[in-house]
Parts: sequence; C-alpha cells; structure tokens
Amino acid sequence: MGPIAELALVFGQLSLLAFGGANSVVPEMQRQVVDVHHWMTAHDFAAMYALAQAAPGPNMMVVSLIGWRVAGFWGALVSTGAVAFPSSVLTLFVAGAWYRFKDNPWRKAIQNGLQPVTAGLIMASAALLISTTTVSWTAGVVTVVATGLFLKTKLHPLLILGAAAAVGAIGLVG
Repeated sequence: MGPIAELALVFGQLSLLAFGGANSVVPEMQRQVVDVHHWMTAHDFAAMYALAQAAPGPNMMVVSLIGWRVAGFWGALVSTGAVAFPSSVLTLFVAGAWYRFKDNPWRKAIQNGLQPVTAGLIMASAALLISTTTVSWTAGVVTVVATGLFLKTKLHPLLILGAAAAVGAIGLVG
C-alpha cells in the first residue's frame, strides 16, 4: 500500500474515533505517525502540532501538515479529507435519530457516559504532548507554571503563551 492510501486509512479510522473533537485522538495519531509508520519523530510531531495550534483555522490542521510531509499536496488533501469525511457522513446519518430521541433516557445516558471518556482522551493528548516536549527541567517548569496560570488565573491565554515564548526566546529553556 502506498503512502497516500496509508494516510487515508489512518486518518479515516481516527475520524471515527474522535469523540469530543479531533484533539481527543492526538495520542493515537502520534502513535500511528511516529511508531507505526515512522513518518516523523515524536519531536517533529509535537512541533507540527504546535504550529497547527498556533495558526488560525481549524484545530486539526496538523493532519494536513502530516499529509503534506508524507506525500506533498496530494497527501495533505487526502489526509484532510480522510479525517473529515467519515465522521461527517456518520453525523449526517445519526443526527436525525439523535434529535428525534432527545428526551429519551438512553440518549442522556450515552451522553453522560461519553463525557468522561472524552475528557480522558483529551487529558491523554495533553500528557503525551507534555512528555514529548519537556526536554529539560526548565521546559518542565515553564509547563507547570503555564498550566497553573491557565487554571488559577483569568489571564488571557495569549499573554501566558507570549510569556512562555519569551522565556524560550531569551534562552532560558533548552
């Protein structure tokens, strides 16, 4: 199987697993891209993810970047389509029934059951990215301080990110 077909298969499967948004499948995406297919290193994946999150646009631009890296323009096009199409088709078929049964207890039970799963998947994504990007004790300190500021203050996130970038730019993280 060629790289374009592999991209379609990997991201098509991830599309159907992405409960709570595509960020919930970042650990599996990283495993597929780094460990299974060896398309890049874990550090390269984290850098692409950071670039995609910093850029304006959808939060899953990392998929397009991975596709571009693996197979150029067609890889970007196929991987982006593969991550969007299957879940969109599934949503189209399920949305009518989901709305029709909005007051049924089983629907509420499913939603209540998926909430902690989604939160756990997103926390796993964060843990994976932290373990990949924390290359020194100073990077770990920046991560802990930034996390504390995000959770305990009402500072605008861009101020915290800007301060962390400044700490890196002056060479305190290495």
